[in-house]
Amino acid sequence: MPFSQFVSDQYAKLPIVPTEALCANKTFIVTGANTGLGFEAAKRLVSFSPARVILAVRTIKNGETAKSKIEAETGKKGIAEVWQLDLSSYESVKAFGKKVQGLDRLDAIVENASVALAVWSPAEGLETTLTVNVTSTFLLAAMVLPKLEDTARKTGEKTHLTVIGSGVAFTVPGRLEKVEGDILDSMGTKEGSVMEDRYQESKLLQLYAVRQLASLNPVSRTGVIINYVNPGLCYSELNRNAPFVLRTQINLLRFFFARSTEVGSRTLLAAAFADEESHGKYSSECVVKENYVPDWMTNESGRLIQQRVWDSLTRKLNTVHPGCI
Repeated sequence: MPFSQFVSDQYAKLPIVPTEALCANKTFIVTGANTGLGFEAAKRLVSFSPARVILAVRTIKNGETAKSKIEAETGKKGIAEVWQLDLSSYESVKAFGKKVQGLDRLDAIVENASVALAVWSPAEGLETTLTVNVTSTFLLAAMVLPKLEDTARKTGEKTHLTVIGSGVAFTVPGRLEKVEGDILDSMGTKEGSVMEDRYQESKLLQLYAVRQLASLNPVSRTGVIINYVNPGLCYSELNRNAPFVLRTQINLLRFFFARSTEVGSRTLLAAAFADEESHGKYSSECVVKENYVPDWMTNESGRLIQQRVWDSLTRKLNTVHPGCI
């Protein structure tokens, strides 16, 4: 993308979606809801008075603090709930997914929680960024999809599974093509990890996985809209673990071009209420921008990589939770 287009996008006026009528009696989940974009998205949802907004957080104490702040700022109590979810632990994801199955309905889940690490560290047999951003994110997706389908069937309304990605997915062309063997296993080792590009790689893996998951689960059959959204450059705590030089560069860009956290959160909500056109698509600035997806992702080579990513991911997930996909 030309830099001029990036700047233009950053200054685009973003709408506030949804309305109170669209949220009535509905249940939403926002992961990583105690801070940043997730917090602002959850707060906005609570302000529209749905039945419940579940704040999925790694630390209950931080979640309760966020809940109290949301209630104070919106004046709405009895809507926000705090549920524990640690994406670095498959057992935590499975426990959360099992709890979701007990809900009477689930209208949308916004999978916002991600990490960007500078140093290699393991979690569940892979590098942590891959575990949190990719395998656990899609394990959670697989476990909540039946509840989303059930809600769509009972209510006659489309439900949503939204994965929060990034335009940085397009900055690592050719990287996955160089990976031999099983993609996640190869990339998940210390020797196979290029940590300065790991966050970007994880967002590329997410996009490939969303596109494949959506193609295998058409809205006409499931009633669930599965999409991927780029919130743009926003003020957040995501880069707190980045190397000093990279953190300085990001902060400089933010100084001149970043959206506020609240404005950035509008992209999350727009995707969580988007129409069927967004299914399996890349969205940015609150609209589908499939033209931003580069040819190397959609040509024959890209389709082969997408299948390899999916095969690697499903092998991993069906080992963790047999039959989930």
